[in-house]
Amino acid sequence: MLPAIIGVGIVALIAKSIFDNDSKEKKIFISFSMKDEKYRNYLVNQSKEEHSPFRFIDMSVKKPWAEEKWKIECKKRIISCDAIIVLLSKNTWHSSGTRWEIKCAKKEGIPIYGMHIKKKNRGAIPTELEGSEIINWSWKNLENVIDSV
Repeated sequence: MLPAIIGVGIVALIAKSIFDNDSKEKKIFISFSMKDEKYRNYLVNQSKEEHSPFRFIDMSVKKPWAEEKWKIECKKRIISCDAIIVLLSKNTWHSSGTRWEIKCAKKEGIPIYGMHIKKKNRGAIPTELEGSEIINWSWKNLENVIDSV
């Protein structure tokens, strides 16, 4: 009898963790030029800090794949996300991968936000971001974006 009670309790805890909307973190795909990888890492680490006003599950691609596999895997991840944040720098305009990810998200109807990684020394905004909200990197701006999706 005791194992059955413990089993039911475990099932209830698992169900609560799956269906508890208060703890649901947003899935965010971070699109970035590989030259800006350290900024993606800063963003992910920032979201994990105890006093951070925002949380998200990072769905960005962190390892290189052959081009066809990369596009298939990226599309799967983008489709599963609540939004995509594009890290904007002088490298973004020249990053064909980042620009493809933006096009993919647009085609799939995923909300897209551009975010400048530097206050000064900004690069050109890719034309693929036309119509998307562009923000400066700040905790409040990130919190607003993540809360809005």
